[in-house]
Amino acid sequence: MPGPVRVLRRPRALRGHRGAAGSAVAAGASGAAGASSGAGAAAAGPISLNSATAAQLDTLPGVGPVLAQHIIDFRTQHGGFTSVDQLQEVNGIGDRRFADLRPLVQP
Repeated sequence: MPGPVRVLRRPRALRGHRGAAGSAVAAGASGAAGASSGAGAAAAGPISLNSATAAQLDTLPGVGPVLAQHIIDFRTQHGGFTSVDQLQEVNGIGDRRFADLRPLVQP
């Protein structure tokens, strides 16, 4: 008799977030990751830390709903971001995550 069935979750990179190469993956894609049409997030430019919604921040690599809320809370408490470097002061963003996010955001 076979053992219990385990359900495996798809990696975050394949669940509507940016892939490892920074290309946008369609939120509704099933199966293998879809190709970017060229008009996706890369063409839109960096995300503004001062005006992005939680959903927009959640599209960044390594940023989920909790970290997106931390970024918004920091923005609210400090009157906005004047520099991308201030992202390092947000709870949950260390050196490695900051290095991944830096080219994808602007104040």
